[in-house]
Amino acid sequence: MQLAPFYTVRFRYPKAWDAELSGPGGTEQQNFLFAEGTCTGRLSGRFRGANHPRRRADHSFAMDFQGFIETDDGATVIFDYQGYGRAYPIGRRQVVGAAWHLSDHDRYRWLNDSLCVIAGEVRSPAKPPEEIVQGERELVFDVSELVWEAPQE
Repeated sequence: MQLAPFYTVRFRYPKAWDAELSGPGGTEQQNFLFAEGTCTGRLSGRFRGANHPRRRADHSFAMDFQGFIETDDGATVIFDYQGYGRAYPIGRRQVVGAAWHLSDHDRYRWLNDSLCVIAGEVRSPAKPPEEIVQGERELVFDVSELVWEAPQE
């Protein structure tokens, strides 16, 4: 198999809500975040979505992110991202995941049975975490298509 670079998405969460739950195993948090941004690359356009990750007791986020991309050429591509926002390194947390896309547009119909992978970062401004306000963190995801190749004999 190979990875073929597909697009880069840069976005922020201008609005967010959360609920924190404490128990004998630690504290978890459920978040709901609206995302707005842009995509560049083989898929380019306006990016919008909603992520509702669970922050585990170890401070990693279990990403559960759905939305759509309005492409520059007039198509709509729906996406579903699943993965992890790791708790490290502080200030530029790592993101890893998988991405699925759907579209009824002829140019992007090939996405309907493809699989992509995500490598990204959560980039925080250089100031104490308690001083960061919602929408200041930028998230950058590189999305690559997983290209099928026959396994070795």
